[in-house]
Amino acid sequence: MRAVLLDTHTWVWSLFRSADLDPVARRVIEAAQVVHVAPCSFHEITQKHRSGKWPEVGPLVTRLPALLRAQGGSVAPYSAEMAVLSGSMDWAHRDPFDRMIAATAIELACPLISKDSAFDDLDARADWPGRIWNRLPGGT
Repeated sequence: MRAVLLDTHTWVWSLFRSADLDPVARRVIEAAQVVHVAPCSFHEITQKHRSGKWPEVGPLVTRLPALLRAQGGSVAPYSAEMAVLSGSMDWAHRDPFDRMIAATAIELACPLISKDSAFDDLDARADWPGRIWNRLPGGT
């Protein structure tokens, strides 16, 4: 797989080398030529840490951009078109971070690596590149 987009928790689990990271997902990340993280993931991590919902990321917060670079990853672009898609797509899911991440995956045409099955509601979209977790896009 040429490029993938990591959901916020997936990226953090990769930083901690957590056993929570699915083995299929881990193999796909290692094999990808390009690994993207959405800009909103930085916001989500720091906001959850600040509010006390994710205390374990405290030692990483100020170093997040450098850690992504050290992993060989890249910050995904986020355009006005992606923002419009995020806000307007017909998807009952209301989490703004997930909506921005989904729009990024669609616009970059790269699968999302995420444990969150809410993204599977997008499978009916012709432009949805799929979610990887315990399975590859297309069910393999």
